[in-house]
Amino acid sequence: MESATSLISEKQCECAHPNSDSAVQGSSLRWSIAAIESLLDLPFSDLIFQAQTVHRQYHDANAVQLSTLISVKTGGCSEDCAYCPQAARYHTGVENQAILSREEVVAAATQAKESGATRFCMGAAWRGPKQRDIEYMTEVISAVKALGMETCATLGILKPGQATQLKQAGLDYYNHNLDTAPEFYGEIITTRDYQDRLDTLEEVRGANINVCCGGIVGLGESRMARAGLIAQLANLDPYPESVPINYLVQVEGTPLYGTPELDPFEFVRTIAAARITMPKAMVRLSAGRRQMPEAIQALCFLAGANSIFYGDKLLTTGNPDTEKDLALFEKLGLHAL
Repeated sequence: MESATSLISEKQCECAHPNSDSAVQGSSLRWSIAAIESLLDLPFSDLIFQAQTVHRQYHDANAVQLSTLISVKTGGCSEDCAYCPQAARYHTGVENQAILSREEVVAAATQAKESGATRFCMGAAWRGPKQRDIEYMTEVISAVKALGMETCATLGILKPGQATQLKQAGLDYYNHNLDTAPEFYGEIITTRDYQDRLDTLEEVRGANINVCCGGIVGLGESRMARAGLIAQLANLDPYPESVPINYLVQVEGTPLYGTPELDPFEFVRTIAAARITMPKAMVRLSAGRRQMPEAIQALCFLAGANSIFYGDKLLTTGNPDTEKDLALFEKLGLHAL
């Protein structure tokens, strides 16, 4: 257990025998689902205090990393992720977009850097890239890396050897979210299983690329499922360097449209649990910020979020614009890394 968790009582930190949390897949169980549920059950102020204390031991409490995300290929995905407007089987109004040119991607990255972003993330709506797609991505990754930015890509399931090619091109981070806990996963996705995701994370680690891996809350899951997601992430060995926590953006035409919205304080609790269980990670406040009042965003930063997506769009959904983000930073006394 990380020393930064010393504020949590011995009872809360006690890790169960692996058999008691059989749904958690990892080589060693550092955090049981029960222990994380105990965190989520704490009085709100106690949980935030613990998260903020852990955060200050590992990070500048007033610094936030700015990342920009661009969709290099939009729509037409063969998967059936129930939250995703890019799935070909759903009618969401998202138009298929051909792959952007190298010049278009570099121009977007240049603009992002000029606006203060230090990491540039590139996403594509594929089940997984073909070799020609990898060759395209290695070109754009190298070009963005030459700008002096950190590079991140989210391209779906990777085949053996593909992660190594991305690493050689200069990729710093690969994003591949677990989305939710394994026991709830089948309610959200049926076209790929949980092990597919874990296998891709193993490929990424094997290529010595940093892992960006998180999930989505507000899918209709229980608090136990949220604890299960955090347990999956925290028990990866090592846990991810970057952990994006997304609040479901409901898009008409997707199966999850109309799902009862998650209480925003439960979202803040999830951020806090991620910070406590993965103290060194960058915890990213990701999709769903547009729906959040400034006060809830402020609580997320207090709970340990120290990274945001910055810009007017996240793949196909809106994001607070840069002027509003900068104004909020000024109000809170935050600064960009």
